[in-house]
Amino acid sequence: MSWKNRGFEQNSKSVVSRKWTLLLCIGCFCTGMLFSDRMWSVPEVNDMPGTKMVEDGKLNFVAEGCAPQNKDVNHDSKDVMGEVSKTHHAIQTLDKTISSLEMELAAARAEQESMLNGSPISDNLKASESTGKRKYLMVVGINTAFSSRKRRDSVRATWMPQGDKRKKLEEEKGIIMRFVIGHSATAGGILDRAIEAEDRKHGDFLRLEHVEGYLELSAKTKTYFTTAVALWDAEFYVKVDDDIHVNIATLGATLSSHRSKPRVYIGCMKSGPVLAQKGVKYHEPEYWKFGEEGNKYFRHATGQIYALSNDLATYISINQHVLHKYTNEDVSLGSWLIGLDVEHIDDRRLCCGTPPDCEWKAQAGNVCVASFDWTCSGICKSVERMKEVHRRCGEGENALWSAQR
Repeated sequence: MSWKNRGFEQNSKSVVSRKWTLLLCIGCFCTGMLFSDRMWSVPEVNDMPGTKMVEDGKLNFVAEGCAPQNKDVNHDSKDVMGEVSKTHHAIQTLDKTISSLEMELAAARAEQESMLNGSPISDNLKASESTGKRKYLMVVGINTAFSSRKRRDSVRATWMPQGDKRKKLEEEKGIIMRFVIGHSATAGGILDRAIEAEDRKHGDFLRLEHVEGYLELSAKTKTYFTTAVALWDAEFYVKVDDDIHVNIATLGATLSSHRSKPRVYIGCMKSGPVLAQKGVKYHEPEYWKFGEEGNKYFRHATGQIYALSNDLATYISINQHVLHKYTNEDVSLGSWLIGLDVEHIDDRRLCCGTPPDCEWKAQAGNVCVASFDWTCSGICKSVERMKEVHRRCGEGENALWSAQR
């Protein structure tokens, strides 16, 4: 009895252990399949028929898409050129806007300096601020001295319109013309009073905050551009000597042909020798800066007449305090521009000779902008000869009023 019972217990334990073993094996198998993710094999994407169809469709689509682009190459090129043109125009507009802002800044600085120095703001500047600035074609500053009254009268009698005609020139043609002069070393002295009386009669002076003197021409030039930029918003600023002949309409037409160009410096370009010897005319005290003895200056416009575009005149106005002054005014101006991205325009019509040279050219239809004698750096005996030069080489009054602005 005890033996049977013992055998039964052993059989029961064996059965139980087999069942648990089987369940444990199944559970382990399922767990292994779950974690190994190998219950079935995933076919490769490229082997699926549908995928091949999609890929073929993509290839066909790309192939078809290339064909129209090849057909439209010319059209796309035109579009690109159009965009380039628009971009160029936008850059030019931006450049003009920047120049305008710089000009306003220069005017504000000039006014501030006048106030800090205790100098009264000129009536012209007050008038321009109260009425708002209009755009002019050019400002022509005629450099003159206290002793040059007869020269000024010879210019007034020939190529510089007077009275209402000068005002009409400003309003209709956008051309400002003024004799440019500073003050004497003795403020309010007889020389200054004489200029003031002459200005009351003619009203054609631009007075500068500058003490006159031959060795101060470079400083006067800087002050002229600074003052002119502050007073008038012009496309060009011209400096002229009072002993040369100028055809104003031809000058205006010449400058107008360069309107679309930024940073232009127009004149008769030269490169004279650097004179180290003391006592000679045009001696250069700083000759050592230009290299070995016998060297020449860099290219620059001769001082009798030259023109600057608005952006260059504004540059001089803004940077006047750090621009170095050489003894010779034309060299100084050239040095201020030599390191800039400037187009030097050498126009020989700005330096014709006096008759018969300018007369022959006028008869051939090539009217000169300016005429003078190189030997005198102006018209020799200009007071006596200005009317003759004007008669033989002048463009005629109708040319000025018929000229297109």
